[in-house]
Amino acid sequence: MADTGNAGRSEGWRFWAFTLFMLALMALFVALGLWQVLRLEEKERLIAAVAARFEQPPIELPPVAEWAATDSEQYDFRPVTVTGTYLPEATVLVFTSLGEARGTHSGPGYWVMTPLRLATGGTIFVNRGFVPQSARESFAGGGAPEAGMVSLSGVARLGETVGGFTPAPELGKRIDWVRNPARLATLAGRLEPPIAPLYIDLPAGPPGTLPQGGETVMSFPNNHLGYVITWFGFAALVPPLLWFWIRRQRQVPLVAAGRSR
Repeated sequence: MADTGNAGRSEGWRFWAFTLFMLALMALFVALGLWQVLRLEEKERLIAAVAARFEQPPIELPPVAEWAATDSEQYDFRPVTVTGTYLPEATVLVFTSLGEARGTHSGPGYWVMTPLRLATGGTIFVNRGFVPQSARESFAGGGAPEAGMVSLSGVARLGETVGGFTPAPELGKRIDWVRNPARLATLAGRLEPPIAPLYIDLPAGPPGTLPQGGETVMSFPNNHLGYVITWFGFAALVPPLLWFWIRRQRQVPLVAAGRSR
């Protein structure tokens, strides 16, 4: 009798432990789903804010003395104007594969990143546009940008992140794989500091001209709705699965009792 009582208490403990575990799992799935709802709202607000920023008239970049205290993210996708002098001999090419191009040229090629020494001090890289691989030699030395003091209007962009899997640049050919101003500056040679944490995408020129500007892509990955559906879907599966398991647990003793008779 004692063994039977102990077995019953053990089975009861396992029953409630598993039930509580499943309920806790459902609560976790609901919490994750609610968190993704908040992330979805944040991402949608970000996309709306950036889209509105992209449509604003150009403004001047803040003075060099204010760069350290300026939130660079507030200038990402912001039309800006700058004045300075191109340094074509310090041009760096950044490999890319341009798909869904707005201009004539697409496929494997390079972004032509030429430093601009600002009239107010410091240096900012200017993405003059895309050139196909066949035109690399013509722009490896900068091509023929405007000489002397120039005023430019374009879209400011945050530098791309250098990750652990980013290939090393080709120093001899001045070819890199990311549009990261600090890394581009190491390839370009001696530039007037500081180096702006942003670069500028130039707009499109006449059709067919190189470099091919106007290829700024405003795209943000937004998978949060899928995550919301996934987590809430998992949460919705727990009650029927738990009900089915409880029903099976109740049937087992009845079957065992029938066999014993």
